[in-house]
Amino acid sequence: MKAAEIVLKDATSMAEAVRSGVVGAGALVQASLDRIAATDVRVNAFTDVVRERALRRASQIDESLASERGARTRELPLLGVPFAVKNLFDIAGLPTLAGSKIEREATPARSDAALVRRLESAGAVLVGALNMDEYAYGFTTENSHVGAAHNPHDLSRIAGGSSGGSGAAVAAGQVPITLGSDTNGSIRVPASLCGVFGLKPTFGRLPRTGSYPFVSSLDHLGPFARSVRDLATAYDAMQGPETMGPRDPGCAQRNIELASPALGHGLHGLRIGVLGGWFRERAQPEAITAVDSVAQALGANHTVELPMVEAGRAAAFLITNSEGAALHLPDLRTRAQDFEPLSRDRFLAGALLPAAWVARAQRVRRLYAEQVARLLDRFDILLAPATPCAATPIGAEWFELGGQRLPVRPNMGVLTQPISCIGLPVCAVPVWGAHPSLPIGVQVIAAPWREDLVLRVAAALESAGIAHAPVAPL
Repeated sequence: MKAAEIVLKDATSMAEAVRSGVVGAGALVQASLDRIAATDVRVNAFTDVVRERALRRASQIDESLASERGARTRELPLLGVPFAVKNLFDIAGLPTLAGSKIEREATPARSDAALVRRLESAGAVLVGALNMDEYAYGFTTENSHVGAAHNPHDLSRIAGGSSGGSGAAVAAGQVPITLGSDTNGSIRVPASLCGVFGLKPTFGRLPRTGSYPFVSSLDHLGPFARSVRDLATAYDAMQGPETMGPRDPGCAQRNIELASPALGHGLHGLRIGVLGGWFRERAQPEAITAVDSVAQALGANHTVELPMVEAGRAAAFLITNSEGAALHLPDLRTRAQDFEPLSRDRFLAGALLPAAWVARAQRVRRLYAEQVARLLDRFDILLAPATPCAATPIGAEWFELGGQRLPVRPNMGVLTQPISCIGLPVCAVPVWGAHPSLPIGVQVIAAPWREDLVLRVAAALESAGIAHAPVAPL
């Protein structure tokens, strides 16, 4: 089998092909680079390609396989697998853009982000940095500085955001694994709209060291992938406490709790609820159809309501607005013209929020988390739509939700934001058939630190053919 064919498979298959000698890491990475070159003029997922670094790293892997270190190298779970990261992750030698114009003037990063290092320690090969909404403040990745990321399944539509490049690169077959960030839904929204798997781990599970912050009390980092096995493998490779250098103060520094072994355990004994109320009232028919098909496949017939969900989302909105604005206040005062116009206006609004409102939002957030914890004593898994609809056209400003005409950019995350606010682990699984031609995702939600459960359910849905992530025929 040729490298150009293998590179369109999932990461597990790629690593096995390198491990067994079917293809070299160098040939596989070259095939990924060729795929990026052939498709990204239409997709616009990448903002930087680190070609020389990637080929050098792949060559080192091939040399190691041919040497006395070969046996140890073959054990690496992501052996030779190309991957890419949202451009808010530090990449040594590049300025960390965070989707902005202003950060182009920043000093290049001296070292890679913690999660980049961990994936490369597992054998993966970094090939580049990916498009995103400026400073992660958006849900569409219509970036005015570098152009919109296009949905590979319909190039006239958005890829979602703010990690739109991360979702699009996997769907386009450019790389099988990417990393993104999720503050209010920025992994789950692109995963839903691009038809790939995405994992938002529990808040504090993975270290954020070496990434550009948006809202430190809400930011999560996590992977996108073509299969649940790949998602779990990447997630497991990134787990663990930080033992050297600077630490992320928001990271719980927990020991590794592997999720991959749970993937084949099935659904026996799991108590699964379907979220109603807010999550159906603000969903268009295709989103409801997707959730219902997943619920039917899982035998889930209990509809439940998330307590205080509207107050929880409002709290997240205020905290996001205030913390994000505080971070950028010096540049807002002196370089307002260099910001993305839509994010600039929201940052300026956040700078004017009364402190008493933000303090109250934090109190509401805590009470909301306590109420939801009681619900999760009764259910192991909760299901909800990931986005209110399938991907909208690039440039669309408005959509209809619950009888209201709302702006797309802040409201594509209306169903993810209440879950991020309290840091729950979620796997977005891509469902086809609910919309005539596009995918739409479903959130599989569990209690804190139970990533094993959301991945276990996602694997069952993938095995049953309910969820899958095909490469777009570009």
